[in-house]
Amino acid sequence: MAEITAASVMKLRNMSGQGMMDCKKALAETDGDVDKAMELLRKKGLATLAKRSEREASEGIAVCKASEDGKTVAMATLCCETDFVAKSEGFVAAANRVADYAMACDASEGIDALLATTLDGKSLQEMITDLVSQTGEKTEVGNFARFKVEGAGLICTYIHFNGKVGAMVRIETSNDSVAAAECVKATASDICMHISAVKPLALDKSGIDPGVVAKERDIYAEQVKNKPAEIIDKIVDGKMGRFYADNCLLQQPFVKDDKKTVEQVLSEAAKQAGGEAKLVQFVRFEVGQ
Repeated sequence: MAEITAASVMKLRNMSGQGMMDCKKALAETDGDVDKAMELLRKKGLATLAKRSEREASEGIAVCKASEDGKTVAMATLCCETDFVAKSEGFVAAANRVADYAMACDASEGIDALLATTLDGKSLQEMITDLVSQTGEKTEVGNFARFKVEGAGLICTYIHFNGKVGAMVRIETSNDSVAAAECVKATASDICMHISAVKPLALDKSGIDPGVVAKERDIYAEQVKNKPAEIIDKIVDGKMGRFYADNCLLQQPFVKDDKKTVEQVLSEAAKQAGGEAKLVQFVRFEVGQ
């Protein structure tokens, strides 16, 4: 058996992020071959992933990353089993690395494309497998999105103080000066906080799942089935109007001024800046959901 030197143990530890004893055992099993030991540790990580596949990854953190010009922004959540791991230095670093992968991936291709994305010679899936072998917990990307501004506009993000909720909006503006105006940027930030708190289902009613709409109409119709037939549709339409106002971002009463809708607040901010603005895209991510 080859001698297991302290130098080889440290090298493997730096490569894998594993503890000293785990590295020493892996080297012993591979006759001191560092590359084979690294492969062994990864296989153990895959085995842990398979073993814990049915466990619930309900803890974790939300992260975001922006390009230097702020025109491209990615947001993601990395989830694990316990809050203890979620707050660990290694997990936080890995979550921020997920944001790097999200920036490098075509978000339209979905989670499989993200996991296959490679940075510095390592795919995101390999990075997560390595992390699992270190923590022993099920770890997975919960959600991810990447927004890009084409032309005049801005992207704004918000991560709640608990690190578990994040929101991102993309706003198109009539010109660059409106996008750069402090009043518009402050309003965009407030809208992100609004999204985090109020949890809209869609931007407007066209984004609500038709199945959800049909279900709501059926519920409301059942509630008023004893009313005269000629007014049932009107009553149901009124209730659906309130449903849309409660669940569609642009129609929701703004949390900081419920006499105005989110759409009105943004329009007023843009007018103050000398132009127009339109909220065209948003996401809300919450760890465990």
